Amino acid sequence: MAKGYEIHHARNLALQALGKDLARRAKSKCELTGVSGVPLQAYEVPPVSEEPELDRTLLISEDCHAALERPATLVGQEWRRLAETVWADMPAIQVVSWRMLRVLAVKEDWAREVLEAVFLDPEVQAWADAVPLMP
Repeated sequence: MAKGYEIHHARNLALQALGKDLARRAKSKCELTGVSGVPLQAYEVPPVSEEPELDRTLLISEDCHAALERPATLVGQEWRRLAETVWADMPAIQVVSWRMLRVLAVKEDWAREVLEAVFLDPEVQAWADAVPLMP
């Protein structure tokens, strides 16, 4: 158990080291919703690499983190901004937006329409497809 704790602790320290760069890049706003003035946290976009990477980590709000942990709780109208973020310049934002839209598309017509219009670079699409969608 001690070894697992050490690995987890070391990874958290490495994520914390990305904190200033994440905050600067995100302008201290959630990179998915654009909300500011709320607690933000680092989120590594799965599948995670051996060492945390800035380009594979997002700064998101606690609400976004909760939604990513439990995608079945997504409520359609609250996530309309994904129609914009899926077109972001940053692949990690595209991947997470696309994955969330896929979950929403099961019940939301607007999300299906967005997905029909989206084209991701093949490399980004492969990353988005690398993790199975959760119910």
